[in-house]
Amino acid sequence: MEKNAVMGGPQSLSGSLLRKKVSEMYRILLIEDNEFNRDMLTKRLRRRGYEVILAADGRQGIAMARQERPDLVLMDLSLPEIDGWQASRVLKSDAQTRGIPLVALTAHAMLGDREKALEAGCDDFATKPIDLPALLGIIQRLTAPGRDCTSAQGNINETEQPSATGGR
Repeated sequence: MEKNAVMGGPQSLSGSLLRKKVSEMYRILLIEDNEFNRDMLTKRLRRRGYEVILAADGRQGIAMARQERPDLVLMDLSLPEIDGWQASRVLKSDAQTRGIPLVALTAHAMLGDREKALEAGCDDFATKPIDLPALLGIIQRLTAPGRDCTSAQGNINETEQPSATGGR
């Protein structure tokens, strides 16, 4: 393995490592109010080489996204203070944060929620409990070099499912 690849870090679905130095590992802002979900997902992402920044409500998440400028935001939709739907709209309407890929996370996936997430500015959607290989595939796709997330139009792909053998 090359020295500049992140050990256990972001891998493409074909298994080849993205070339990113350890000092430049991908930073993910996880906005989640449930402590158990926050801890579980943080541990799983960190084991795969991601740096995880945490926020416990929508208001804090907006502030952290503006301050920290993460590579990607994972946004719970049922948040206190400002819910994830509104926080997503705020982030995508702000010139400073609109280019940050945003993935909606929810345990209450109802018919039409994917479309609502797209309208709110999310670039993709994942349901809880989290299917980690699928989420890693979404993260890899949305952080790919040259990816433009200034518009969510057409980014949600219901049929694209990464294989379980593609990630760690």
